[in-house]
Amino acid sequence: MLNAVQTGTRDIDGATVHVLADVAAMARAAADEALAVMQAAVASRGTVHVMFATGNSQLAFVQALVHETPAVPWADTVVFHMDEYVGVGPDHPAGFQRWIRERIVEPARPKAAYYVEGLGDAEAECRRYSDLLRHYPLDLCCLGVGENGHLAFNDPPVADFADPRDVKVVELEAACRLQQVHEGHFPGLEDVPAHAITVTIPALLRAGRVLAVVPEARKAEPVAAALTGPISAACPASALRTIPYATIYLEPDSARLLPD
Repeated sequence: MLNAVQTGTRDIDGATVHVLADVAAMARAAADEALAVMQAAVASRGTVHVMFATGNSQLAFVQALVHETPAVPWADTVVFHMDEYVGVGPDHPAGFQRWIRERIVEPARPKAAYYVEGLGDAEAECRRYSDLLRHYPLDLCCLGVGENGHLAFNDPPVADFADPRDVKVVELEAACRLQQVHEGHFPGLEDVPAHAITVTIPALLRAGRVLAVVPEARKAEPVAAALTGPISAACPASALRTIPYATIYLEPDSARLLPD
């Protein structure tokens, strides 16, 4: 088993897996790769399209990229995010639009930011955001892995590796909703919305580069399932092994269940 000081790099199917010494080193390495991808896209065509995950697991990475990486070409960056609760507005304290706005858009001042809107006609919003993603093909998708193995809000019951849609309305399973309670975003399970709008797995993995930033001991079981178990919608994050342009960043706590 990996212990608290083991680090290294390995390839697991299509994915490259880095285990860094600690959360700070993991965040720094992921930010460095994100920077390189963003700079290359801007050099190639003058703009870069980036999608970001939200949540506590992304805080160190976003801090490193936004506040500790001065060469990021934010003025040429178009920002997207992955999901939003149905019925939650842009200023809700647990809303993902607010998370992105406060932690990335306001301090970094990108060229543009397109948010998933939780209020209004959810199916119409799926169509609108799908059109945006087709108009702005993603160069980079920076995501996390949920405690139930989800990518964005593609929980095991609704994840589809061949989903014909780019954005859809989903019902959130209890494990996913409990994660939001455990992270302190809602006081109790009954307070977490039961439905959300999410970017689907094929749309996430269509990005030119996919970075998965996955710290914390609570992610050790889904990480092990994703990287050593079957490639199956039973663990949506296992889809990362199906593409040759995914990099997964771990630290010893999240990697502790991986074999040597």
